Amino acid sequence: MGVLIVGASVAGIRTVQALRARGYRGEITVLGEEVHHPYDKPPLTKEMLAADTHGGHVPLLTSEALDALDVDLRLGVRAGSLDLDRKSVTSEDGEEFRYDTLVIATGVSPRRLPGSDLLDNVYTVRTADDVAGLRREMVAGRKAVVIGAGFIGAEFAAAAREHGVEVTLVEAQESPLALQLGAEVGQALADLHRSSGIVLHSGVSFARFIGSGRTTGVRLSDGRELPADFVVVGIGAQPATEWLESSGLPLADGIECDASLHVIGVPDVYAAGDVARRDHPHYGESMRIEHWTNANEHADTVAAAIAGGPAPRPSLPYVWSDQYGKRIQIIGRPALGSPVKVRGEAQTGDLIACYADDDGTLVGALIVDNPRLMMQVRKAILAGERYDRFEQRVFAGQSAQK
Repeated sequence: MGVLIVGASVAGIRTVQALRARGYRGEITVLGEEVHHPYDKPPLTKEMLAADTHGGHVPLLTSEALDALDVDLRLGVRAGSLDLDRKSVTSEDGEEFRYDTLVIATGVSPRRLPGSDLLDNVYTVRTADDVAGLRREMVAGRKAVVIGAGFIGAEFAAAAREHGVEVTLVEAQESPLALQLGAEVGQALADLHRSSGIVLHSGVSFARFIGSGRTTGVRLSDGRELPADFVVVGIGAQPATEWLESSGLPLADGIECDASLHVIGVPDVYAAGDVARRDHPHYGESMRIEHWTNANEHADTVAAAIAGGPAPRPSLPYVWSDQYGKRIQIIGRPALGSPVKVRGEAQTGDLIACYADDDGTLVGALIVDNPRLMMQVRKAILAGERYDRFEQRVFAGQSAQK
């Protein structure tokens, strides 16, 4: 029976590759809900929406590389239930898949707004099919309303502007990512949107859609109505664990795992990627991280546990976003501290924000268009360096500090 992996996105496919790289020669079966050849997810709101591309999905690996892995890939199969006693997963179509070892890599599902399922022109951005529908909507001069100014909403807004779409961005926080990054950085991100032609309404939330069949607009909590030819919803996601609710697995905003991603208290079952809540080796606490780099690290960690050998060194949380020709990178966990340095502007490409905890230790940073500084910050956080020492070592004497 071998290894059964539920989920054919980044964490699932990278687990296959890591298992083979570590010498595992047993059977591997992968169940994928979508019918497409496995593809990468970050390009959904980047390359796949860009005006200068054809919009096709970016494969995780070539067909030849997939064949070389000797994996039984079942596409268009949605998991319906898990029976731990039988060591089997049953699809929604009733087909049973047995396993010796199970890896759950089902990722997350987008949060939706009331009434969106009844409207043909309200979208989330989670699949290649979502992007295909959105590209048909993105015609110059049309109006889009985007609910949520996190990375999904912001990246879509940037791509839509390339197509000549008139974009209105709605954010419930006082400025984009203000709760995560602080008011000053949130305002810098707001300035980036507005300088790029986006109409931004912050500190106000969605109330309801207007119209039926196809929405014609959005009503906000303050009573204003925004006309829309189509709407994009980017208000976060939740772990895709509905099919596991009767399984007996420990579920709490994800699947609870130990540091090796073994599901706590359940033999021969692992979780990887966005769906896994792990005792993080670097932070010493249970965390669920929705980052692409995290999914890749999880894949090798699970493979090490199954096939044997040393686990990879844990990495820091890291995420990047491409908006309006700028690359925004976040390293570490800024929310563990407070901003101790904010300088520059996002629209000029020199924004830097560093965060330190109450003891003065550097815990995170947001950096725009400066990969060298990003690497310096990464090393400093891993080393537990105090911010004042980091500032003296890296920023002292720089003319930009004047």
